[in-house]
Amino acid sequence: MDDDSNGPDRESRQDAERQILEQDKVHIVPYPDSRAGKPITQSKVRDVNVTYGSSISDMENLYSPFSSQMDWEIVQWAKLRGPSSMAFSDLLSIDGVSECLGLSYTNSRELNGIIDKQLPGCPKFQWEQVIVAGEAFDIYYRDVLECIKALFGDPDFADYLVFAPQRHYMDDDETVRLYSDMHTGRWWWNTQKKLDEQRPGATIIPVIISTDKTQVTMFQNKLQIHRKPSQCAHVLLAYLPTTCFEHITNKASRHRSAANLYHACMAPGLDGLAMWSGDGILHCCHPLFACFIGDYPEQVLATTVKTMECPKCDIPPDELESHTAPFELCNLHAILDALATIDVGDLEFVQPIAITPDILHQLYQGWLAQACGPNEIDARCRRLPPNHHICLFMKGITGLSHVSGAEHAQICCFLLGVIIDARLPGNMSSTPQYPCHSSETLPLLDEALTLFHDNKQIFVDLGIRNHFNLPKPHATRHYISMIRFFGTTDNYNTEYTERLHINLAKDAYRATNRKDEFIQMMQWLKHKEKIMRHAKFIHWRLHNNTPHHPHPQPASLSFDRTQTLAKHPSAKAVPFRTLISDYGAMYFPLAANVHLPFHSVAVYHKIKWLSVDARGHGDPLITVDSVHVMPCRTGTRRKNDALPARFDTALINNGTGQSVGVEGYRVGQIWAIFSMRERDAQFLFPPTHQPPKHLAYIEWFRPFSSTPDPRHGMYKITCLVHSGERVASIIPVSNIVRSIHLIPKFRPVAPCHWTSNNVLEECDTFFVNCYIDRHSFVTLQ
Repeated sequence: MDDDSNGPDRESRQDAERQILEQDKVHIVPYPDSRAGKPITQSKVRDVNVTYGSSISDMENLYSPFSSQMDWEIVQWAKLRGPSSMAFSDLLSIDGVSECLGLSYTNSRELNGIIDKQLPGCPKFQWEQVIVAGEAFDIYYRDVLECIKALFGDPDFADYLVFAPQRHYMDDDETVRLYSDMHTGRWWWNTQKKLDEQRPGATIIPVIISTDKTQVTMFQNKLQIHRKPSQCAHVLLAYLPTTCFEHITNKASRHRSAANLYHACMAPGLDGLAMWSGDGILHCCHPLFACFIGDYPEQVLATTVKTMECPKCDIPPDELESHTAPFELCNLHAILDALATIDVGDLEFVQPIAITPDILHQLYQGWLAQACGPNEIDARCRRLPPNHHICLFMKGITGLSHVSGAEHAQICCFLLGVIIDARLPGNMSSTPQYPCHSSETLPLLDEALTLFHDNKQIFVDLGIRNHFNLPKPHATRHYISMIRFFGTTDNYNTEYTERLHINLAKDAYRATNRKDEFIQMMQWLKHKEKIMRHAKFIHWRLHNNTPHHPHPQPASLSFDRTQTLAKHPSAKAVPFRTLISDYGAMYFPLAANVHLPFHSVAVYHKIKWLSVDARGHGDPLITVDSVHVMPCRTGTRRKNDALPARFDTALINNGTGQSVGVEGYRVGQIWAIFSMRERDAQFLFPPTHQPPKHLAYIEWFRPFSSTPDPRHGMYKITCLVHSGERVASIIPVSNIVRSIHLIPKFRPVAPCHWTSNNVLEECDTFFVNCYIDRHSFVTLQ
């Protein structure tokens, strides 16, 4: 592949991404029937928090039914972050503890009684027993309509609810369409149009259901559960049992019995009904099953297809590896006819394409250890330099077992760099996860997929794979249609629900005594949900019943962030000689290009970038990036345990850098961040010039080449050296845009003396990692 082969495609991709990044407004086309999503006429507005408060006995006490703020905060600690019930009871049994703290309970049993009887309820769990293959199974579930009402009526979500579909465009001419949240996709628009033929003015509530199986104990008689996780905008629907059916000797019959058990637990039934939204307005709502989220085994169970078949289309299993083989989506009429025989209610709006992409399991997989050798891959992983976005696997990655979704994502950030000579092309792990797509960026997915198919033969040639007739690679052919129908993949990413194994299954199980565990798990979850809901009510009362009204904005690819440093320096009055000896700023006085009339500066050890609430969701500020600049220091874990020095690399804007592309940017390694006293700054800068508050001493790398390497999409850079010495400068910290992760250009065998701590000094040629996050991918690709 020559250097010019990707030129036009790269330019068109940058143009498409730049349009989304730099858009200053979105042209919104509302649904043509203004009755869609409107409230029920002549219905009264009901304050949800006032209705909740009517169930509280003592409204004069802000913390009722608890006696005081301390009483309430201890309850929160005990139920949300505290120890086991037995340990909490033991604490309260200490003579005088309950009385001194003024608590309204003396043990866990009394506290549970207050929560059960005096706090308004959440959707209740129900019990049912099903019999499959002669074996009885207990199912613990909630009424799905009650769960939908709880989410729809939550006042915290009131400002974010969308009641009717929309079409978003980048321009007033409506030539470039945008896809982001679900209401911008075609499914909602088409379904609303179909529903209006029978029930004009209806409000569609898209229902997204996810199931997943997890192991909650490592002891004998393993307990496994299917669960629909719950956190914030999710709610747990059911704990479903699984079993091995060991009494069934035939393997095929055993698998079919497991599938029958799953479907016996998933019988649907939804119709239109009146619901109060979080702002207290009554709507005529029609909850409709929109998407199913699950990994491939779950998709097989839900769609009743055979393993190694696509759950969405009719492509033959022996043609799954083809990028051009024709296919048709599953026959809707045949599915409806089959479902009608079991009498599951109104199936008019059921759609077979509701099986959504599984980003976590379909894109984060590979066979590279077999291609490059596990020892060499592990050696290279141990020699990667640290970065805010990178988790260092100091024991390597090939020996990992039970790899979590977060670990998969971390490995994908650097895997291509450590096997750079294996030439694994394509951008299918980054482009599908954009939070906003346009009709011009969607074809980029096809280009990346074509690039993968053009080069996948290497795995067959190396004997790693015999073929690629696998459902997961084939599933990527459905990504574009799914984004057009349901919006971008962050609306239905399995990575979000995967994390909640811990919150709703493992933590709940650990809180039990392993006897009748499901009953205890439901009680634990019920108490937790009630406390969280009551905390919102108390917050509402403490803030004078004044709700917060954010202003949500459409999704985009913008990367707004705020740079910040500590209020006080990490070290005051650090002499120049210390900057040279401990910090490695070898040319510090010379880099200023002027005589410095002082001999010490205040030094900072970290720059942070905080998120900006670009979408108006009222999100808290979190650290999204950081740069560490600190010398070797004495550790605290053991005596004489020194912590190694760390001097990160960063992307620096010379003042002309744009939102897309590397023009106007350089990479530098930061050796010191400092500030000067006001009188010293006045000596160096003229009165008409506002001196920068913070400065940084950096050593430069050479400028970016005109294009990245077409084989892997990364730029190669080398240290900038003049007359055998590194070239250094002092620049304003405000010019530093973000951290940059550099991957060393490893030799055929990684040098033994390279380590994660010294590789930036020992190596002189690097690849700029553009896969650590979406911002680096858009800017540096």
